[in-house]
Amino acid sequence: MTEVELTDIVVNYRRRGSGPAVVLLHGLAEDHHSWNSVAPYLGSFTTYAVDLRGHGRTTSGRGAGTLSQLGDDLIMFLQAVTGPAAVVGYSLGGTIGLQAATTAPDLIRHLVVVATSSVVGRAAAGFFAARIAQIESGDLTGFAAGLRDDTALQIVTEADLDSLAASRVAAVGDGHGYVNAAMAMIGIRAVPLNPLLSRITAPLDIVGADRDVFCPRRASDIIADAVPHSRFHEIAGSGHLLSVDRPEAYGRLLARLLCEAETR
Repeated sequence: MTEVELTDIVVNYRRRGSGPAVVLLHGLAEDHHSWNSVAPYLGSFTTYAVDLRGHGRTTSGRGAGTLSQLGDDLIMFLQAVTGPAAVVGYSLGGTIGLQAATTAPDLIRHLVVVATSSVVGRAAAGFFAARIAQIESGDLTGFAAGLRDDTALQIVTEADLDSLAASRVAAVGDGHGYVNAAMAMIGIRAVPLNPLLSRITAPLDIVGADRDVFCPRRASDIIADAVPHSRFHEIAGSGHLLSVDRPEAYGRLLARLLCEAETR
């Protein structure tokens, strides 16, 4: 593991492999470990699996609760560690990648967003607000139970739910990073991301799962409609947590998309 100091946070990340640089951004309530089942398929690249602000071993700093701050975190990481690189973002990480690609197109050579949404509806905002309230009230037991229930809805295959949920609770730590990121997602209801997506110039691949109830096909279509040069790819037999349900299909697809981008 390696650390780099970026303004108000110390970012923890794991570097693997050799070849062109690829930055991997996990989802909400995860950390760099969530890429462990996918990384073996990306050996032709130097991957940098980053712990997002307040997740895993990355410090929370002065969280502003905005997507623009999380996007700036990515931009600063690219500037300080990798230089221009491909970015693969899952769920929250994909939304962060979209944000950064609208403001620093020269730093993101290729963007892959997986199980990602660029809009937040009323129900989703209420979900985030409820989880924030649990953490801020000190009800971490209730939060952990809720996170376990959320995790169960994100998988469609047999998995060790208790172990998976425990790893996600551990990634959240004291909850400050979760609250910050959840506030950022709520914030795009008031400050929409979609009108900015036409600024994206990097090749954009959108990956969805056919049984994802959190980011269904419509979420991918909204992004694709805003970025005409994008491509959509679907993985069958998976819920939201593709790295759990279909790690081989997921890893092989990412490897193919990243290789194709290198030859364009």
